[in-house]
Amino acid sequence: MKAALILETGKILLGESFGATGEAFGEVVFNTGMTGYQEVLTDPSYAGQMVCMTYPLIGNYGINKVDDQSDKPQVQGFIVKEAARNPSHWQMEKNLSRTLAQSGVVGIKGIDTRALTRIIREHGVLRGVITTAAEGLNEWAPRLKTWSVPTDVVAKVSTPKQYTLPAVGTEKELFHVVVMDFGIKKNILQAMQENGFRLTVVPHTTPSEQILNLQPDGVFLSNGPGDPKEVITGIETIQGLMGKRPIFGICLGHQLLSLALGGDTYKMKFGHRGGNQPVQDLESKRVTITSQNHGYAISEESLGQTPLYVTHRNLNDQSVEGVKHRDLPVFSVQYHPEAGPGPSESLYLFDEFAQLMQEWRAGYAS
Repeated sequence: MKAALILETGKILLGESFGATGEAFGEVVFNTGMTGYQEVLTDPSYAGQMVCMTYPLIGNYGINKVDDQSDKPQVQGFIVKEAARNPSHWQMEKNLSRTLAQSGVVGIKGIDTRALTRIIREHGVLRGVITTAAEGLNEWAPRLKTWSVPTDVVAKVSTPKQYTLPAVGTEKELFHVVVMDFGIKKNILQAMQENGFRLTVVPHTTPSEQILNLQPDGVFLSNGPGDPKEVITGIETIQGLMGKRPIFGICLGHQLLSLALGGDTYKMKFGHRGGNQPVQDLESKRVTITSQNHGYAISEESLGQTPLYVTHRNLNDQSVEGVKHRDLPVFSVQYHPEAGPGPSESLYLFDEFAQLMQEWRAGYAS
């Protein structure tokens, strides 16, 4: 079956349908990862977006249960050059096309994904629609210009109710961490459990008083989708927690932390999505290769009016990748420390969080 991707610019790219049939609207973004397509599909941070994979062959090792980052695919649509017909891997349970079809996700293959990426890099993130209808393709562009990007995406991916997860292993001192779920990935939860953290995961609307009543050693602000300025209740909660517990945020949580302290954010032209982003720790001068997935960033100029200072910087575009509070045990990074794009060199950030909680616990006891 034929399929088409229509962009708000009027550009039409023809290909073949795979996955579900019908049509899907979303923001068209690109991911530069050579592997990890299953993690991309199921990452809640991609809610509301259609993802173009720049690597040409996708689906070659199939789909398994181990690599899911949530309970279902979260993308609006999936765009690939070639979808592997005969995937092979010892953990494989089904192929990519069947997974998309069962989840109602519309996909298109046979697209020149690198040419599409150049369009996005030139124009910025574009609204688009994937359709399996054969007629009336020229009629979609005017409709796209009036289509609004959803603003309630965090509410759709956050947990509806509180739950707990035990720490894994006893080789480290255990801490109780409350996780504010703005669309968290399973790998992040697993990394914290393996670090000796007992977790209480709460909905994104949970007020600060309720979090403090759980008597945590620290609070973690998770990743998630969409514009951080739309997550008003989350920002208010963070303000209520400030100075009362150590706080560590990543991705969307990193942006919300800065907004809560008077900073500002902006929408990037095409964002950072992939596993090859070089980030420098400004204190140690050490450079790590990081995995990222975000379309918004902190405005460095706005931090001058806040108690935050920049600790990490992206070496490709010099954007802010990490901040710390000048006086309180509060810090955040834009990238995913648990997602090792080859090396696992950013896991030390969980150790830093543990150190802050240990110091807080000692100070509180005294």
